[in-house]
Amino acid sequence: MTFRHGTVETEFLVLKRSPERQGYWHLVAGALDDDEDAAAAAARELHEETGLRAPIVDLERCYVYALDDEPPEVRARFAEAVTEIVVSAFAAEAPSTWEPELDEEHVEYRWCGASEAIALLEYPEPQDAVRETVRRLEARA
Repeated sequence: MTFRHGTVETEFLVLKRSPERQGYWHLVAGALDDDEDAAAAAARELHEETGLRAPIVDLERCYVYALDDEPPEVRARFAEAVTEIVVSAFAAEAPSTWEPELDEEHVEYRWCGASEAIALLEYPEPQDAVRETVRRLEARA
């Protein structure tokens, strides 16, 4: 997940996936490459999907998705033996004036306050990642 300090509040980057990828609002996300750990994958996916290179902070959140609950086009991306995917949550701070350069996986983006980001996000796990980032930022203040 990517955030920046806006003029009024902290803003969260929410990306709209392309219609071929179910067209919902989500955070930066992706899979691990061979021999890649979760932090390296998060940094790589952040750069690939938005063009941003920034330090990654582990949110110490791990989510498990059953592939049986996913649509067939998502299920088809994984080997038959894979029954679930494990997702680790990370955050990255963007410069206050930075804007993303979207890859082909996304068609739109928005910078949102936490409440708006949570309302746009389709799934509870990314919503939780936004809440956790807000909690950590408030604890730092």
